[in-house]
Amino acid sequence: MIRFKINIFIIFLLSACTTIKDKKITYEPYSSTGFALIYDYKDLESKIISSKLDNTKYEIAHNKIKKGTILRITNPDNKKTIELKISKKINYPSFFNILMTQKVADKLQLNTNLPLVEINERVKNKSFIAEKAVTFSEEQKVSDKAPITKVKIDNISLKKNVEIKKVKKFSILIGIFYSEKSANILKNNLEKNYVNKGILKVKKLEKNKFQLFTEPNSSINALKKLYFELNKYGFEDLDILQL
Repeated sequence: MIRFKINIFIIFLLSACTTIKDKKITYEPYSSTGFALIYDYKDLESKIISSKLDNTKYEIAHNKIKKGTILRITNPDNKKTIELKISKKINYPSFFNILMTQKVADKLQLNTNLPLVEINERVKNKSFIAEKAVTFSEEQKVSDKAPITKVKIDNISLKKNVEIKKVKKFSILIGIFYSEKSANILKNNLEKNYVNKGILKVKKLEKNKFQLFTEPNSSINALKKLYFELNKYGFEDLDILQL
């Protein structure tokens, strides 16, 4: 009887192994949009990051993706793009999506107040040459996705249409709740113990769905400070909302 049970188990195990072997695994390349952390030696001294980069070179690092992975980084404001291999795997705050040298930021012409970037992993192919790992491309006349307001200016008899970009603002998403009461309980608790009153907002998205988030801000330093404060009290992997 015992031998019979063992034989049945072996047949089941072999069958399971065969199923796993035949199953195809699809790989999803990394893709995200978020803020870039521009390398500063002071961050290394303060132990905000775990290793150094060379600001005179085109270097990038990531806290999750392995060294050697090719990433395509785009500035969504001007569509300037650069492709680079990850130089190192470095620990840095989860508020940021990538660590880059000042030289990379300058090439992309990032706004240092809000260094928003789009990141996409490029799957390495056989024709890739290491010496050509750095490539730049500027797409011609690509329409800006940011909202645009047209303002009319009168100057004596001369009239011009001037396009002014709306300032981008971001919030930190703390959570989604099924009831407004639950969202407000957490909001009141945070304002009572951890953050200044008036910073947190509750918004109804739909029936039985409420969003708790921070007041919109256009300064990355203010967002970073608040993110670290919430992170300190146990809130991890908080999402950033663009408004």
